[in-house]
Amino acid sequence: MSQETILVIDDEQAQREALAGHLLKQGYKVLVGEDGTSGLELFAHNQVDLILTDFRMHGMDGLSVLQQARRLNPEVEVVLLTAYGTIDGAVEAMREGACHYLEKPIELDELDQVVQAALEHHHLVSENRLLKTKLEEGHGLTGIISVDPAMEQALNVVARAASSRTTVLIHGESGTGKELVAQAIHTASPRQGKAFVAFNCAALSQNLIESELFGHEKGSFTGADRQRLGRFEQADGGTLFIDEVAEIPVELQVKLLRVLQERVIERVGGDTPRKVDVRLLSATNQNLEEMVARGRFRADLFYRLNVVEVHLPPLRERRQDIPVLIDYFLRRYNDENGKDISEVSREAMDLLMRYNYPGNVRELQNMIERAVVMTRNSVITRADLAVEVQAGAQVPATQAEGAGLSDQVEALEKAAIERALEQTEGIQSQAAELLGLTERNLRYKLRKYGFK
Repeated sequence: MSQETILVIDDEQAQREALAGHLLKQGYKVLVGEDGTSGLELFAHNQVDLILTDFRMHGMDGLSVLQQARRLNPEVEVVLLTAYGTIDGAVEAMREGACHYLEKPIELDELDQVVQAALEHHHLVSENRLLKTKLEEGHGLTGIISVDPAMEQALNVVARAASSRTTVLIHGESGTGKELVAQAIHTASPRQGKAFVAFNCAALSQNLIESELFGHEKGSFTGADRQRLGRFEQADGGTLFIDEVAEIPVELQVKLLRVLQERVIERVGGDTPRKVDVRLLSATNQNLEEMVARGRFRADLFYRLNVVEVHLPPLRERRQDIPVLIDYFLRRYNDENGKDISEVSREAMDLLMRYNYPGNVRELQNMIERAVVMTRNSVITRADLAVEVQAGAQVPATQAEGAGLSDQVEALEKAAIERALEQTEGIQSQAAELLGLTERNLRYKLRKYGFK
């Protein structure tokens, strides 16, 4: 039975009883408010996932319920119930954050679909928030910064997989943050207090990879003057992250498969099986399915590694994150270098938004660090950017259609500021914290966009 809690608010007794009765039959826990005031009182003292509220009621209307409920908990989903003649008001409420509205008389099939969609979205947002909270409380991995739906989808997979012990294959281009995501999975897992061991297979010979992963006994080969524990034993009880797993030679893939199946390893030069309790995460920027088809990667190992797959989109496919990341890196390198750079000029921002970032987030990070160090001004300008960015690498035409890219970015930024000010009732210091900005930077943006 589902444990989600739905709060029904309606001042018409027959309507609220009919809705509550149907939702109870669907397996939900249901709370009932006779009007907006009593409904908000229930909301303040109970864990509620979804509010269904009539739009037009005596006293407090549905719009006020929405606004006050989201001040108490910005993540709650709200669905408006509206009669003919109040649809315009319901649409306005959606601009305030309602996820949907339903016209009376309510069709139960449509109600079920809307409720299910709203709860799924609620859980998606909650899981991502919990994951990020665990990260910040654990190792301060605030490098996972995203507002783009493409990345949020990947983070939701991470959140769902984190609490298990299953293998996860992280796929993405170089610089997209594969190791950071692996650390996130470990930090949000029951193994967070144990070791996180990372190993990169790139550019190592077969003998070195085998010794590094499985360890070796003294005298097992030339130069082995002492016993060495491999990465599996170092990570016992914790998590092992193997980066560039596609580089493991086929001959060693059998040995890795055995570890996954039997949870035992044998050191190089040894013949004693040793039990290990390791959660294995792996990553690659190559297409393992194509490698399997060409006989360069074992199919059985691929399926064991790929129980859960996380695809990290390249930065050029998550452009909504570019200004957010720039602001984060600007604040970080200001602090590290004792600088007080307040912003990026509009021309520089436009160039940064249009660049295609073959090196992804890592490349953007390096660009901002260099610009902070090298600039003599309080504003990063075009002259402070790397030559390749100044050359004006463009986004694909399909992404640049319609409004100009800088206009789209400004619209997104303005909308985010509006939401933050609404949630904090206009308190700029709190809004700045919510947005991850300095108060100075927020004040500049308020002037820029003409906020009163």
